[in-house]
Amino acid sequence: MEVPLLGGTANRGQVHRVGDTVRRPLRPTSSATHALLRHLEDVGFDGAPRVLGIDDSGREVLSYVPGRAVTAPAPAWGLTDDALRSVGRLLRRFHDATAAFDPAPYRWSHPAPAPFDGRGIAHNDPNLDNVVFRDGRAVALIDFDLAGPGSPVWDVAAAARLWAPLRDPVDTTDTRRGRELERTRILLDAYGLDDAGRAAFLPALRDSHAWMREIVRDGAERGVPGFAEYWTPEAQERQERAIAWYDRNADAIASAVQ
Repeated sequence: MEVPLLGGTANRGQVHRVGDTVRRPLRPTSSATHALLRHLEDVGFDGAPRVLGIDDSGREVLSYVPGRAVTAPAPAWGLTDDALRSVGRLLRRFHDATAAFDPAPYRWSHPAPAPFDGRGIAHNDPNLDNVVFRDGRAVALIDFDLAGPGSPVWDVAAAARLWAPLRDPVDTTDTRRGRELERTRILLDAYGLDDAGRAAFLPALRDSHAWMREIVRDGAERGVPGFAEYWTPEAQERQERAIAWYDRNADAIASAVQ
């Protein structure tokens, strides 16, 4: 019996659970993703799915990671400061586990742009619905479709955008509203971001926003259902408000993360 899994954008409606496995469409970059996941298994990182093979329908088969993701409407337990801290610690463990992985032999979908394309691997989409929790603690990352070469601060900036969330407070309707800078500091401290990373955080934040915005816009124009559904005029206005908010609050953001 196949059970559709909630969340996701590019693969919306195409990801199913079958017993203790997950079936997902193959992509041109699946070999890169599988190499990364096998590396994580080899080094003992338990916060990611395992690659199990290809099924008779030509879909990739991954292990199912038990737990709950923070899907809309976001439950209160997923928006706590403790949950945020656990996301920071999980992201740090992921980056430490991938430090020795060589991405050069593989094709990746959307590598981070310079100067954030240096050593390291970024998940690139640590969205709320791509983090699995158990007992209120983040234990695993899922959906590695956008993973690729990228520096740690690039991922941390993306996580801050999504989890703090760093955006115009008018677009936040839950308990996180008005605590954007405080929660960003909580995330960075839990991750253990070093001084160089903190100095690069603000440029990474702005570039990460623009990078993801372009991915969604391009997907919508190409008719990818999840992206096309999301990329409404209202969503585009939210994106513009976020950029304007970053510019107005650049000094406050930089001060908050030091």
